[in-house]
Amino acid sequence: MILVFMEVRDGEIKKSSLEALSEASRKAQVLHTKATAVLAGHNLESLIDKVFPYGASKAYLLENTLLSHYSPSAVAQALSLLIHEVKPEIVFFSATSMGKDLAPRLAAKLGVSLVSDCTRIEIKYGKLEVTRPIYAGKAFLALRLKSSPQIVSLRPNVFPLLEPSEDKGEVVRKDVLIPEDQVKAQVKELVKEAGAELDVTEADIVISGGRGMKGPENFDLLRDLIPFLPHSTIGASRSAVDSGWIDHQHQVGQTGKTVSPTLYMAFGISGAIQHLAGMSSSKYIVAVNKDPDAPIFKVANFGVVGDLFEVIPYLKEELKKAQ
Repeated sequence: MILVFMEVRDGEIKKSSLEALSEASRKAQVLHTKATAVLAGHNLESLIDKVFPYGASKAYLLENTLLSHYSPSAVAQALSLLIHEVKPEIVFFSATSMGKDLAPRLAAKLGVSLVSDCTRIEIKYGKLEVTRPIYAGKAFLALRLKSSPQIVSLRPNVFPLLEPSEDKGEVVRKDVLIPEDQVKAQVKELVKEAGAELDVTEADIVISGGRGMKGPENFDLLRDLIPFLPHSTIGASRSAVDSGWIDHQHQVGQTGKTVSPTLYMAFGISGAIQHLAGMSSSKYIVAVNKDPDAPIFKVANFGVVGDLFEVIPYLKEELKKAQ
């Protein structure tokens, strides 16, 4: 069995978790086993049927009032109890902020290995062989896990979603016992920034600006493109964030967030290795920079050597025509 933890945010299962479930379903077919989903929380009944179209044959619903708000210690305890009972061979997480917080805790509880932020998964000799980038994306490390269960977190926007089916599956509800002294901390509330934009790790298109934007007011030029590019959001280089032009939550790179969108647009970003580490796994990269020798052009699929303040208005007009 491959067990997949389904992350819930704002009352919905995150797309990245459905990607992990889709990959689990594909690998389960090779291993002649089943993909199973698990949700942990309270009052999640309305979400449970949403996992079956993406390959889950069974779904576990772990319920406890202590899980009403996210608590890493409580969720790890609930998952460890389930794993001891059902004994999956493999456990998948999405490598989101929550997944990166939760997967190591679970691995430590179970005394097993973990490979995080994987970008490729293969089956060899009946075991997973997982690949993850290292050295700021300059090299890739292939690993096989000997421990059981094998715990892996998958980089969002890398593994494609299955085409949703009409399949249904079995729902198993479990009331889990979590001693209150096990709950060290809880997230009581998530306060969003006013006018908060889509998170860069979840967007299909990331429109990023760097030092070449010359000031915070010019990021509005990038925001003007969002209405014409569905499921897009604003990213930034570290230099733009350090200059105080845009909030840190938009930072892409080794010290920011790792993104893998379908399209990454880099305006006025030179392409330092730390930035490339956070976006080089994008499917398509478009770069605009006045410097023809900028490192960003080495990874770009399409490059424009020119002034971004001339290119952006032209791009906006072309996007308008395409509507």
